[in-house]
Amino acid sequence: MRAATGSDDTSLAFYSGPPFKFTTSIRGKHDKYIYGCAFSPDGVHLVSVGSDRKIWMYDGRTGEATKQVGEGEHTGSIFGVAWSKDSKRFVTCSADQTVKLWEAEAGKCVHTWRMGEEGKVSIPDQQVGVTFPRDGLVISVDLEGNLNYLSEGSTKPSKVIRGHQKAITATGYTPESKTLWTGSSDGKVCGWSLSTGSAEKTDGTSHSNYVSGFAASPSDGRIYSVGWDDTLRTVDASSKTFVGGATKVGGQPKGIAVSTGSGKSITLVATPSEITIYTNGEKSGSHPVKATPTCIAASGSTIAIGSEDKVVSLFSISGSSLSAIGEIKDATSPISDLTFSSGSSPNLAVGLSNGKIFVYASSSGSEWKQITNRWSAHTARVTCISWSPDGKKAVSGGLDTNVFVWSLADPGKRVKALNAHKEGVAGVVWAEENKVVSCGADGAVKVWKVEGVQ
Repeated sequence: MRAATGSDDTSLAFYSGPPFKFTTSIRGKHDKYIYGCAFSPDGVHLVSVGSDRKIWMYDGRTGEATKQVGEGEHTGSIFGVAWSKDSKRFVTCSADQTVKLWEAEAGKCVHTWRMGEEGKVSIPDQQVGVTFPRDGLVISVDLEGNLNYLSEGSTKPSKVIRGHQKAITATGYTPESKTLWTGSSDGKVCGWSLSTGSAEKTDGTSHSNYVSGFAASPSDGRIYSVGWDDTLRTVDASSKTFVGGATKVGGQPKGIAVSTGSGKSITLVATPSEITIYTNGEKSGSHPVKATPTCIAASGSTIAIGSEDKVVSLFSISGSSLSAIGEIKDATSPISDLTFSSGSSPNLAVGLSNGKIFVYASSSGSEWKQITNRWSAHTARVTCISWSPDGKKAVSGGLDTNVFVWSLADPGKRVKALNAHKEGVAGVVWAEENKVVSCGADGAVKVWKVEGVQ
């Protein structure tokens, strides 16, 4: 039973036990921070690495330094080290964008994997962690948080698993390609294939910070995003690439929606002072608001706007102008989210900041009637709602970390996933008839199978 610790004072401390007690301190080998140390599984060897780009090996039983290996092989700080199961080889990862495989006895590098382009410095491609789970497979993590699957048959990763390292703050969905779109608080946008579960970072210039909303435009194969850099951006869904430039909006965007009622896609962005209307990414009109908007949704030419004054305002859009057609004033708390179901006679789900959800159906162009008792299970703000493809069920997420599935056929019944996302659910998508996807402040995307709801 032995342990070793490396420190920013450049020393390696060696302990024996149990109970563990200090045995010796090894100094003078590293002259900068020690970032990693690891025993071989058989306990014969100990290796340490650091910001001085040095690799030192020690007797794993006594802690005595035996040799330095690979001097000059890494050209950047070495951040991690891991052993193979047979204790014959180990791997190191470095800020020089490489992972190297070493023969322990010979002290020789036998294989190198390089991330990024040869000769090009790329900070996100710095390798900051590595593991050796089985013979023939090495997995490293880079500064951007991607997992790189490495095999000796290639100098490049065989697979890269991408995702978010910050809280996910917005979601969108394009059913034609079964692609989930997620944005995070650092401005990163990813497109996820629900068929494979893999994500790709959207190419091009993204938002500089918090992504606050997505809206898909099925007619032109594009998805629009807004962020707290006060910009509207356009993504080509097929190539997962930002296209065109960033369009400034008139304030911090509270929500985004796409209307297709006029035969072409019109994008609407809610800001604190107005609803701004865009055609093909260019501003074509605006509409003032009486109260600060909190969210916006569209179904054909019908637009719904939720606001802090607990009112849902309904409009009809024609060209680049909005005409008021009615209001819903049943809410007991500010509106936090709303969404229409699909179909020619859509229902409208309205989520509140006190955790309640109301559902309405239109009896005429201006009259919307509540069709169920309120759905009441969330204990904090409703952050997101999505309807099932058949329009008969809905899924909701809240700041209370929970996800609930609801049914119009049996309003009193619900299916729950408690503590689905630590620190709150940011988005839900009902992707297929029995499949729901959620994401949240924990940076995770989860797929759920829905059962027991008609």
